[in-house]
Amino acid sequence: MYNVKGRYALMAVFVISALVCLFYMQYQLAAISALMLAFVIWSHFKNSSILLASKTFKDGDYEKTSRILAEVANPDRLARNRRGYYEFMMANIALKNEDFEKAEYHFQIASRFPLGGQSDKSYVLIHLANLALRKNDKVRTLAYTARAMELAHTERAKEIINKIEKEANSLPTN
Repeated sequence: MYNVKGRYALMAVFVISALVCLFYMQYQLAAISALMLAFVIWSHFKNSSILLASKTFKDGDYEKTSRILAEVANPDRLARNRRGYYEFMMANIALKNEDFEKAEYHFQIASRFPLGGQSDKSYVLIHLANLALRKNDKVRTLAYTARAMELAHTERAKEIINKIEKEANSLPTN
């Protein structure tokens, strides 16, 4: 749960310790340092700073969250379970900044990856339905709400879905 600079410092410590162990002919300790270095490098690409970002996201510090998420050089390299959270947080930050196109893009990607559970996935679909409703797209809104209703477990989610469906049904057909 380090940021990029912290992981680079940790990598440097493992490289230095491996070199010192090799200098003193402690090959087993050098191998352990190399394995730890390999794990940190793997973690750097597969997990990145997503856990740190989710902590600041839950605290409501969206500016810091966006700075931490900007450290992710290539989101395609993230592990499947981390990619969903990355896209979900990026979408919510875009939604907060009222960049609806970017929010829809990130919610679309988040809907394809695993999140915490079916309830979280239903909220992603609710957001997509809401964005489609904003564009007056009745067909997409109803499709998203139908799928969200299958996944929704809480009464609050079902209530929100019913409100969106009611508004979507009042729209003219495209």
